[in-house]
Amino acid sequence: MSDVTKTTVAQAAEHIRAGELVAFPTETVYGLGADASNDVAVAKIFAAKGRPADHPLIVHVASQAQVLDYASSVPPFADRLIKAFWPGPLTVILPRKPGVAAAAAGGQNSIGLRCPAHPLALEFLTECGTGVAGPSANKFGRVSPTTAQHVRQEFGDALMVLDGGSCKVGIESSIVDCTRSQPVLLRPGVLTRAELSAACGQPVLSAEQTTGDAPRAPGTLESHYAPNATVRLMDAKAIQTALDLLGADAKHIAVYARSIMRIKSSQVLYRRMPDDALATAEQLFAVLRDFDAQGVKLIWIEPVPDAIEWDGVRDRLARASS
Repeated sequence: MSDVTKTTVAQAAEHIRAGELVAFPTETVYGLGADASNDVAVAKIFAAKGRPADHPLIVHVASQAQVLDYASSVPPFADRLIKAFWPGPLTVILPRKPGVAAAAAGGQNSIGLRCPAHPLALEFLTECGTGVAGPSANKFGRVSPTTAQHVRQEFGDALMVLDGGSCKVGIESSIVDCTRSQPVLLRPGVLTRAELSAACGQPVLSAEQTTGDAPRAPGTLESHYAPNATVRLMDAKAIQTALDLLGADAKHIAVYARSIMRIKSSQVLYRRMPDDALATAEQLFAVLRDFDAQGVKLIWIEPVPDAIEWDGVRDRLARASS
């Protein structure tokens, strides 16, 4: 981690209270933060990202004590989830308190709340004294940032960035809708449905298992998390066949796979995907950004195993390739 002093954190918090934007680290990805209670400041997030104003933001809080600043009620199963996984990579969607954080909620009557498990984020949020709306600190729909350098590549040096090192989780939080009679997983992350169900004492449903209108949630658009290069999901045999056909003429191609590939061209980039889901999640966005930085046109990715612990990575790859 770089040397971020208490003075720097105090300056960042002052930026937030003054209605300005600050990028900050979490254990999942870097966020682009503004005072969640200041609709004018929140509008700057939407403008900077190029994000539709009806696409809700997650509000980051320093502790569970701030939940009722934004939520009108907390169902018992939501309370159990919060106690089990906060601070951590879990966002809960709760009924929104009237007149509070309307812009951050995208105009909905619900609000997404999270307490991140990153020491610098918690210090920053505590110093701010208010909830901080914070979507990923990148242009809308693009690959999320997992280092301070990624953020600077997106927004330049004018934006204040708290450098908390590389994000250890690497993909965004699991989002559970707690506004209905049963909890519903709207966005998978590294916390599995089985873990979430065990913690809250009842089954957490998938979005496909429910009827009725769900709240809009971040990261649920069909196309999202996309690099500049075209991403194609291909099984190992198809990747190897394509590489063999192209032979030494293959160029502007990157391969991210668990299988070992025979590559005849020095212009093909190959990164081996870890066999472990958590390790893959941690490096996924950084790998995609690195491929982009090296100017590839195509990224061929081997699909991940059909196991529950891979759900978060599988979701990001499906959207990146859409």
